[in-house]
Amino acid sequence: MKITIGALLILGLIVFSAPLFVLIVSGAGLGLLSIEEDLAILFFEIFRLTESSVLMTLPLFAFSGYMLSEAKTADRLLRLSESAVGWLPGGLVLISLFTCAFFTMLTGGSGVTIVALGGLLYPALKKSRYEDKFSLGLVTSSGSLGLLLPPAIPLILYGIIAQQMEYQIEISDLFLAGLLPVVLMIVALYSYGVYANRKQKIALIPFVARDLINSLWESKWELFIPVLILGGIYSGRLVISDAAAITALYVFIFIVFIKKEIPFSKIPDVVIKSMKMVGGILLILGVALAFSNFLISADVPNHLVEFVGSKIDAKWQFLLLLNFILLALGAILDIFAAIVIMVPLLLPIAAGFNIHPVHLGIIFVANMQIGYFTPPVGMNLFIASYRLNKSPTELYQSCLPYLLILFGIVLLVTFIPWLSMVFLAS
Repeated sequence: MKITIGALLILGLIVFSAPLFVLIVSGAGLGLLSIEEDLAILFFEIFRLTESSVLMTLPLFAFSGYMLSEAKTADRLLRLSESAVGWLPGGLVLISLFTCAFFTMLTGGSGVTIVALGGLLYPALKKSRYEDKFSLGLVTSSGSLGLLLPPAIPLILYGIIAQQMEYQIEISDLFLAGLLPVVLMIVALYSYGVYANRKQKIALIPFVARDLINSLWESKWELFIPVLILGGIYSGRLVISDAAAITALYVFIFIVFIKKEIPFSKIPDVVIKSMKMVGGILLILGVALAFSNFLISADVPNHLVEFVGSKIDAKWQFLLLLNFILLALGAILDIFAAIVIMVPLLLPIAAGFNIHPVHLGIIFVANMQIGYFTPPVGMNLFIASYRLNKSPTELYQSCLPYLLILFGIVLLVTFIPWLSMVFLAS
């Protein structure tokens, strides 16, 4: 009787659009009641999350990202890209890809990149005689390219969940694993851009050494951030939590006191904005771990592994199905919600097919970043529609070639594990 009433209550919550964390914790509570487990497990699991030393990196990197997005970082990176590669055939395409990837890497926000750079890149592409459809697709799809680059919050979140499930995985390994896939994506999109506009008389930006030197000097503070993070971690001098703290302090000092682009009085606003996002992630993560405890207690992962094994014979079949499922999820779920809901289910199944958890993490996040601009409800489609004043249907058509190209790269990364694991092996 209690289970029936609980199920009806959850259905009521869904009908009235209750927050995701409420649905998850309600499902966990109902599940624990169904197997006669103590509901105190819910609170224990949420508290156990605080034992993760990696957890503190989320608010620190989020704060750094919000500071950079509020400053003039986007303008400096755009000038640097123009002076460095604007003279190449398809140079403005490469500028867009590099600038968007680097800005998303620093800020951790795909939609933020479109808002900050879309209004600059789209008119520049049109002025250089790139077709409207091509330009729209490029700006919309490039916004999520940096989600696999350190300090990638989605990869950190994936790593935390995997560690909580007692999988031997290092966040630093995930950072390394994402590098080559991103390079492949940028090369593939740039090649398409050159080919698609081969008949257009595209205006190039003349190379001026002095402009390059000046833009490098202007961007030196931003360019040092990945050196600080990766150099500190892989030299063995810093653990990831140390790197996050030093990065947050470094960004705060150079933006507020050196560049003076954010007045000290506005820092509380930036803190509130960034911590709202982090608070939402941690709330969902805590209740998701409680839900994972119920799944494990009910032996759901093992049953799921057996079921999948009985329906799918080969590893390649599972990987192919996995990509299509993740792509669809990326179009309808926020990346953080998708990670906390799906990773506890997918990790045991992937382990059954001998898929390395680091490889799975790259497959997961790579699909999620494509999902951001997958029709009909990819979030970046609507952000770009608002920012560029275009209808969503125009963006659907414009993004299709980019979606197919990037999904092709994701399939390569999926079926050739070396592409994500090469630096780990060395």
